[in-house]
Amino acid sequence: MRSLITQSVVLPAPAERLYATYLDPALHAAVTGALVTVSAEPGAPFRAFDGQISGTMLSAIAPRLIVQSWRSTNFRDADPDSTLILAFVPEGKNGRIDLIHIDVPEQDYQGVTEGWEKYYWAPWRRYLAQGAG
Repeated sequence: MRSLITQSVVLPAPAERLYATYLDPALHAAVTGALVTVSAEPGAPFRAFDGQISGTMLSAIAPRLIVQSWRSTNFRDADPDSTLILAFVPEGKNGRIDLIHIDVPEQDYQGVTEGWEKYYWAPWRRYLAQGAG
């Protein structure tokens, strides 16, 4: 059976700004505290957290949708890449990110599920609370 992670988070910034932040290597790194390689170009590599996460940009539709192949170092060699879908939705003055993460292998499912809050949503809230970005 295919695994599915779904999460939605509302952050105090316009959806367009959240989209742009995710795709800007310097801003993305400022949010997460780790160097990142990211681009909106289809086929472009994605690397984060010292190579602990890697993948490929599949599609980016500005300023609303990002689709990436994605894997962590906890995936086994035989595990296929998972698919990450991030939708950026206006919600008043804020922005909502709707995450769908498909095909995370069982051995990494809990870590990835918790990792979104720990490594992305909480740091992004702190970053925005500091008036950054």
